[in-house]
Amino acid sequence: MSTEQPRNPLHGITLEQIVTELVAHFGWAELGQQVPIRCFNEQPSVPSSLKFLRRTPWARAKVESLYLFMLREKKRRG
Repeated sequence: MSTEQPRNPLHGITLEQIVTELVAHFGWAELGQQVPIRCFNEQPSVPSSLKFLRRTPWARAKVESLYLFMLREKKRRG
């Protein structure tokens, strides 16, 4: 089995990169509306978000899904 994952857009991207790019694209307020979790709405920071997302699989799945949506939208726009 090969470790290459050419069709997986999340391969090789850290959770920190995902959160940072989402914040840059949406901002904390919009991110908190898209994924309604406290670490995005109350005193948001990347370190506190990473700590929560690493311990909470459902929240991480939502963030990864939003990241994939953002990538599709960017690609569609050009």
